[in-house]
Amino acid sequence: MNKKNLGLIAAAALAVAGCNRNVGTAAAPPPADPAAQLAAAEAAVPGNPLKEAYFGEEHLHTSYSLDAYVGGARLTPDDAYRFAEGQEVTIHGDKHSIGRPLDWAAVTDHAEYLGEMYSTQVKDAPGYDNPQLVELRGLNKVEDQERWFLEYVVKNNRGTTPAHPPFYAGAETTKGGWQVEIAAASAHYKPGRFTTLVAFEWSGAPGGANLHRNVFFRDLKTPAAPTSYIESNREDSLWQWMAEAEKNGSTLFAIPHNSNASKDLMFGGLDGTGAPYSAEYARLRNHMEPLIEIMQIKGNSEVQRKFWAADEFAGFENADSMAKYSGRVALKQNFVRWGVIKGLDYEARLGTNPFQYGFVGGTDNHNGAMADVAEDNFIGSHGPADGTVSVRRTGEVGGWIMGKDLNPGAITGVWAPKNTRAAIFDAMRSRETFATSGPRIKVRLFAGADLPAHPADARALVSDGYAHGVPMGATLTGLSKAPTFTVYAQKDGPGANLDRIQIIKGWVDAKGEPQERIIDVVWSGDRRPGANGKLPPVGDTVDLKTATYANSIGATVLMGSWTDDKFDAAQAALYYARVLEIPTPRWSTYDAVRNGLPLLKDVPATIQERAWTSPIWYKAH
Repeated sequence: MNKKNLGLIAAAALAVAGCNRNVGTAAAPPPADPAAQLAAAEAAVPGNPLKEAYFGEEHLHTSYSLDAYVGGARLTPDDAYRFAEGQEVTIHGDKHSIGRPLDWAAVTDHAEYLGEMYSTQVKDAPGYDNPQLVELRGLNKVEDQERWFLEYVVKNNRGTTPAHPPFYAGAETTKGGWQVEIAAASAHYKPGRFTTLVAFEWSGAPGGANLHRNVFFRDLKTPAAPTSYIESNREDSLWQWMAEAEKNGSTLFAIPHNSNASKDLMFGGLDGTGAPYSAEYARLRNHMEPLIEIMQIKGNSEVQRKFWAADEFAGFENADSMAKYSGRVALKQNFVRWGVIKGLDYEARLGTNPFQYGFVGGTDNHNGAMADVAEDNFIGSHGPADGTVSVRRTGEVGGWIMGKDLNPGAITGVWAPKNTRAAIFDAMRSRETFATSGPRIKVRLFAGADLPAHPADARALVSDGYAHGVPMGATLTGLSKAPTFTVYAQKDGPGANLDRIQIIKGWVDAKGEPQERIIDVVWSGDRRPGANGKLPPVGDTVDLKTATYANSIGATVLMGSWTDDKFDAAQAALYYARVLEIPTPRWSTYDAVRNGLPLLKDVPATIQERAWTSPIWYKAH
């Protein structure tokens, strides 16, 4: 908190004290307890035992992230929450809005340099007049911004011994920046209407490998300041910091992202010291990390067509050019499907699954624009680096991806009984989440040995799912007969119709190698699988000359069930659902048509947006 705010608080306190000293007047009633008021407001929110889908953003940067500020971001955490609530803001000099408010959101500014950004933007903060920060505030050319980014972020944060830059004014500035984040989340929390979660990003990047995690808190019981890659330079040291925070009363978890750029470190089998995973490492990771981000602007981390040729939908937003920067190489074991299945092998050997991840999606938007995911309204995500049509088509962004390989990002759906901090956090903690590539598709998945094989309607599917089975994110144990899986998906109201729902089953063979099977469970129209077992494509209504499509194919709702006909009660497995929309124009097609330009030849002109549920796991005992 800066000196100005402290002074205002002190003055207010003195004024109140002065009033209470008035002789001959009744004492003023004691001020209401804010914590008690908040608890009462949360308790007053009605709950739905069958739960609702609440859509939100779990990965967003504002001007309090150095790389965002260098790129021209001037929206603060307060501005970002206003945007999430549907208010209009200014980006690139133009008015911009999300269109539809979110249900919940979290600002996840980098812990690295949070204090430096406080000094940069708060006039009475220590270090504000530092000549280098004066220079930073005046940067307005892309080449100068990129020079700063290279010098103070890339060279430092991706090295083996990261450190604060010379313009760091001390730990109190980090605490001041953290208070800005907490204050913004507190000011915008409206139980039952809009939930904010206090969070930050730990940006570990040893050797350029992406090991970043976003850390979330259940309430305002937080440490005095977040930890960063400077203090905790591998994921296991982050978890130790989190464990200390738990001892001091915090309730928190972490979400890794961009495994596709992790250089075999996200799921690679070695801990921060280079030793093979231990039972304690697996236990701590399972406890601290219930979720993983499956998609964001830097690509879809589920699968990659190069390694999943048999998966006809693996070519979705693969972000191929990521492998051209920072010595990255495309590897199958960098992808989430491989990782979560490989976790079954580690559980068999170590007793705990270190990769028991539910799925979420975020944007990593560095403009401060929460969940700005509409393909037809994409204005870029990293300031001028991708803020024009030209650079998105032909340029590169920040030395980590070609502009044409970007996508607007993803969002997270949470099934919770009500829209409050505790309910949203607890649902995420229990993995009852799903990710979508942008549209607000609603999807549910249940499993159980005694589930009705033919759900009568959506409400029956859900009530039977909770009564006789488990939802996404949960575990089935020791079944004597094959489980049945029930699935339901509903299109985004103003969006495209649905093509199909698939279930992906995963297990490991005798050598511990991940294996999988993809099942088309329910689909639109009267299509039938061919002799090769493949379901024919849904069709394509996209007009590439006008960047439009028609909802004349597909379905608004899909519902069905599947019983595992190859179930082995002695074999651990996992199952998750993937929902596909009919084809629609990609953002690059909208850009081309609006500006009278040819379509890009080396990226798809159309895409099939999608959603992924968290897995359901099966354990033999």
